[in-house]
Amino acid sequence: MRGMSKKDILFYILIAAAILRLWGLSSGDTVSDEVFMGFRGLGMIDFDEAAVQTTPWEWWGSDRPWWTNLSMHDHPWGVPLVQNLSMRVFGDNNFGMRFPSAVLGIGSVYLLYKIGLLLYSQEVGLIAAGLLAVTVNGVYISRIGLQESYAIFAILLGLYYFLKSLRDPKYLLWVGAIIGIGSEFKYNVLILAPIFIFYLALFQRNYFRNRYLWQGIIAAIIFFSPTLIYNFELYRVVGHFDFQFSHIFGQRPDVWQVAPGKEIGSLSDRLINFLPRLVNSNSWMFLSLCAFSVISFLGLLVRGGKEVLIRHRMLIISTLSVLILLAFIGPSYRFLTMLSPFMALAVGIFLPAFLHRDGNIPKIFFIAVLCFEIFYSVNNQILDYPLGPNPWLASNVRYENYNWGYNELSGYLEEEFYGRMPAVTFDVKYGFLEDLRKKALDEGLAVRAELYPALVVYEGNFDGGAKLWVLDKLHVYRAWPIISLQTYLDYLAENGQDYVEKSGFRIVYFIQKTNWVAPYDLGVLTSGAERSIYNRRGDEVFKVYKLNLTNNK
Repeated sequence: MRGMSKKDILFYILIAAAILRLWGLSSGDTVSDEVFMGFRGLGMIDFDEAAVQTTPWEWWGSDRPWWTNLSMHDHPWGVPLVQNLSMRVFGDNNFGMRFPSAVLGIGSVYLLYKIGLLLYSQEVGLIAAGLLAVTVNGVYISRIGLQESYAIFAILLGLYYFLKSLRDPKYLLWVGAIIGIGSEFKYNVLILAPIFIFYLALFQRNYFRNRYLWQGIIAAIIFFSPTLIYNFELYRVVGHFDFQFSHIFGQRPDVWQVAPGKEIGSLSDRLINFLPRLVNSNSWMFLSLCAFSVISFLGLLVRGGKEVLIRHRMLIISTLSVLILLAFIGPSYRFLTMLSPFMALAVGIFLPAFLHRDGNIPKIFFIAVLCFEIFYSVNNQILDYPLGPNPWLASNVRYENYNWGYNELSGYLEEEFYGRMPAVTFDVKYGFLEDLRKKALDEGLAVRAELYPALVVYEGNFDGGAKLWVLDKLHVYRAWPIISLQTYLDYLAENGQDYVEKSGFRIVYFIQKTNWVAPYDLGVLTSGAERSIYNRRGDEVFKVYKLNLTNNK
């Protein structure tokens, strides 16, 4: 790009990264594990109504020990805390939950540039950053409220300061702090510790006598201490660690006999599935460039041997460490994103030899690659529905935030309840939920919201994550009475057909998925005014029946 400085190129890379991560960030339904973080982050409670994964908040209620506030049963508090702050600014919506992931994704692009610059050259850094900015896996993980965007940023930040520490050991203190803080977002960040220790043992053994290294270790322990204390106390009191550590150490406590997310099969299953899932979660163009880089590396290795290994030692150690981690935790799409920065860096290292050939064809080719990657990411993450077939134009990662129609249902309910507060509420089981209910009612009274005697009933064929974000959020944090169809029918069977009206309700909303066939006559529930809810493609996905009990007499 003649006439354009390296600084200008970096600026446009970051602009592209920002557009791809922030444009239409609210679109895409909340159907993945992002919900479990965001839901708890709203009120900073360790509770998500998961019967198969109960928490100390449910075990002990208001009498829970002080240390139960230091972490959560399955992950530390870091991600919910950041999401809580974001949602205080932007509201308890998709954008507020996902915004920190997008910002950290942009930050990861910049950090990869700095790492490439420190390890190799400015050109390598720009190519790597440019690819991470536009490739679909880097974009996808930044547009969803999962912990991986936080973990990738922390890993790259730790790697950047470790590289700086090789020139000035005082940065080891920063490295330790980053490992400790980063691990409070996701335990995977702890992978930095063996990477750096292994590197120092091979190439910088004198650092083990450096006071900054030990200060960094102390800093890591201090910042990670909330989780350490939580697990120590949990083991002392109930005999097992938190959900993640219990799995690692082979514990099978009764409270977590079912382990969602841990059905990852044997080691051979994980290895067999690795390549197919990597192919399904990246563009074929980006994977082709990565394959080219691997072949180039092997060719150099044959000719250069030890010198090549020394030259690329940090990339090799880091990539192999992440691969080992993935072999342990399984190649899910979200986990595979941790490879993306290192794959982009590898391409940045070996592609310049091709780009520097005579003529304009190599440069035109690379511009075409970037344009294709931008199209691929836009097609899979910004357009409502991808165009074209997998894997040539579409990727399976789109199903992590697909437009099923739950956002539209949420919008309808928000519109119906705007300016209103529940006139009738249900008793709750736990003291902390009672506190949330009282807070919601007090806030409604403070703004003189209209008392609205409504009950929401839904049939049970809902996605679990979407139900938590669309329905349970209204129930737990805004006190709206929302129950399943089965619970509704049980109430009527136990207390009489007029139980709902006698309880003070005057409006009943019944939510039904259009592809759900009732196994029995729903009677009066489907006699109210009918409202169709359409997804962004125009398909009818829900029917909402609004029944006025007063008019129904």
